[in-house]
Amino acid sequence: MEYGSRQVAAVAVRMALSETREEEQKLKKEFAARGIRAAAVDCGGEFISSVQKMVERAVVAAKREGVIREVHAEEGAVAGATREALTQLMPKALGLNVGGKIGIARYQDHISVAVFFGIGLLHLDEVGIGLGHRAVS
Repeated sequence: MEYGSRQVAAVAVRMALSETREEEQKLKKEFAARGIRAAAVDCGGEFISSVQKMVERAVVAAKREGVIREVHAEEGAVAGATREALTQLMPKALGLNVGGKIGIARYQDHISVAVFFGIGLLHLDEVGIGLGHRAVS
C-alpha cells in the first residue's frame, strides 16, 4: 500500500500523542511493518528560549531512530517541518511554558513532524498541536 502526506502526518500525530515509552515502541513496530519509520521525543520549557533546543532534539531523534540519514537535505527537512509545527503554536505559547512530545514520521519522500504540547502557567493549561510536512528525494 502507498501512503501520502496525509497518512504520514497522521502517524506523526499518533507518535506525538503517545503517552509512554512502551506505547512509542509499540507504535514504531506497528508502523515499521507498513514501511513507515517513526520517532518521538519529549521536550518542553519556556517557549521562546526552547525553540532551538526543540528543533535540535527532533533532528537528533529522527537520526537516532533511522527516520532520516545524516544528510543535509533530510536534516533540514526535519528542522523545517519542526519549525513550521512550532510556529503554529506560537500565538498560544508566546511568553508561556510548554511541555509535551514531538512525533516524527517518514514514508519514502514524505516527512511529517507533529508537536503536541500543554501550554500554560501553573495549573492554567491550554493545549495545542502543530503539524509540518516536507518532501525530500
